[in-house]
Amino acid sequence: MDIDGFWALIEESRAATTGPDDRAEWLTDKLAALPPRDIEDFQIHLDEQRRRVDSWLVWGAAYQILDGLCSDDGFFYFQAWLVGLGPETLSRVAEDPDNLADVPEIRRLAGRSTDEWAEDEWPDWEILDYVADTAHERRTGEEESLDDALAERDHESPTDAEPEDDRWDFEDAGEVARRFPRLAAMFPLTDRAVRDARGKAAFDELLRERGQTEAEFFAEMEGQPTGTQDDSSPGSATS
Repeated sequence: MDIDGFWALIEESRAATTGPDDRAEWLTDKLAALPPRDIEDFQIHLDEQRRRVDSWLVWGAAYQILDGLCSDDGFFYFQAWLVGLGPETLSRVAEDPDNLADVPEIRRLAGRSTDEWAEDEWPDWEILDYVADTAHERRTGEEESLDDALAERDHESPTDAEPEDDRWDFEDAGEVARRFPRLAAMFPLTDRAVRDARGKAAFDELLRERGQTEAEFFAEMEGQPTGTQDDSSPGSATS
């Protein structure tokens, strides 16, 4: 599969379905009908295209749009969402992230709190990262067959954002306005104290859902047995 074939599938999935989950399912079915090497090519093209927008500059734009709700995972999924918008939009955003202000899916979010966004409106497409893996396994009948095949081709897919340009302060309003004049006007950041309180409330809700204390949560994240966390570890402090 060449790059044109990759983009044809991305564009066809958008035209044939509604919603990110339906698109992913459509892509998985289409890929599973192809030879394994074409499925591998799809993943390689996906990785190469997302690298075009894997930068601190684009991350800052995503941070502004998402009102600060853009962790490394969140930005990684945002990259996949950008790929899903097609080659023309991806190229324009890679050239200047402020061009996101022209994207209809972004314009529909302006002037609305993130709490009001429907799940399908969020600019992320996490599940895109799994379609080739699922299709390859279905096609070969072997678990983790895609990773093994890519390794044989000396290719390793990224699992997180890895920008290589200069990092900068996303909270610097002047710098944001200079870099993204239109996005800064469309998506002013909520007061930091309000965002911190919102994040604390979301974290507390997560702990309730998991039935854990904060110490137990961070111990699990660090791979420690529950209840044996080192008090000196960074995760032991209250966020």
